[in-house]
Amino acid sequence: MAKSDHDLTDAQWAALTAAWGGCAYCGASEPQSRLQKDCMLPISRGGRYTLTNVVPACRSCNASKCNAEVTTWMRRKKLDEQAFLVRQLEIARSATDGSEVRLTGIGR
Repeated sequence: MAKSDHDLTDAQWAALTAAWGGCAYCGASEPQSRLQKDCMLPISRGGRYTLTNVVPACRSCNASKCNAEVTTWMRRKKLDEQAFLVRQLEIARSATDGSEVRLTGIGR
């Protein structure tokens, strides 16, 4: 892990947790301090802690996903993969261009 470039700042993490408003996967409302950083592409598979690869996850989803790639895991759990990916793209785009995220409730 030390050999990889991880550039997610505390401010970016705070923005991500605020934009998602809970667990990115199941929508559980968790206090921001209890959400965990989950890499959609796990570090063990080449992922990094970056703005476009990290989402907030509740402990249950993070443990269940383990080191699986996000779409594979979501299909296995029968979660709404398309809604998640659309929402993740919307949040990542707005975070990288500095605009405010529209909280549309996609996937909730």
